[in-house]
Amino acid sequence: MHHLICLLSLIFFSGSLYAAEYSGFMVKSYNPKREQLNLYLKDNNGQPFKTFERLNTWLSTQQEELLFAMNAGMYQNNFEPVGLLVIKGKQLGKLNLRAAQGNFYWKPNGIFLINETGAQIVESSEYPKFAKQVQLATQSGPLLVQNGNIHPEFKPEAISRLIRNGIGVAGKQVYLVISTQPVNFYEFARFFKDELKCTDALYLDGVVSAVYSAETKINSQITFLGPLLGITKKP
Repeated sequence: MHHLICLLSLIFFSGSLYAAEYSGFMVKSYNPKREQLNLYLKDNNGQPFKTFERLNTWLSTQQEELLFAMNAGMYQNNFEPVGLLVIKGKQLGKLNLRAAQGNFYWKPNGIFLINETGAQIVESSEYPKFAKQVQLATQSGPLLVQNGNIHPEFKPEAISRLIRNGIGVAGKQVYLVISTQPVNFYEFARFFKDELKCTDALYLDGVVSAVYSAETKINSQITFLGPLLGITKKP
């Protein structure tokens, strides 16, 4: 297992990454004209996917092709989501507005959603205003960027640096991002705001953050995951 982790690390942190013009970050821009963005948790038998490979195999049986994927938010020991999860219009996880310790509960936290007006990121307590017609939603925290402003508690000098992943919205454009080297919250948020011009961005996770890319043949996953974000080719 140790050798596998080392091999994946070598592949993942090599210089030949998709969107390499962004030093230190791997970026996938979602193109709704050619691609579909979906959330995934369990197969038809109610078994959690847990891995990109299992998701990819299952999608193949549905005549779908997985192009890109990453973990989609924080999850419990049984791989169920900590907060809201909506897949194809069906709510599988409840909105969680509790106060507690941990990044998920670091206020403000937020929800990435897609409804009839398109993709957006909203503060979690505001979700009921947007709940109708939501086809896809995942809750996580904290919000990295809100209304064009970096989270006020993020500090440039923060020493906690991890591989982190998140999702951002810039107008009608959606970006899925994972760092290719350890970064702190401020550095991660600044990338969304300054480089991608996102008005809103949501933190998905760190430590377990992983990415799958068919184009570059990358699969950096080293642990089981809960909800997954996947981009497939439109039929």
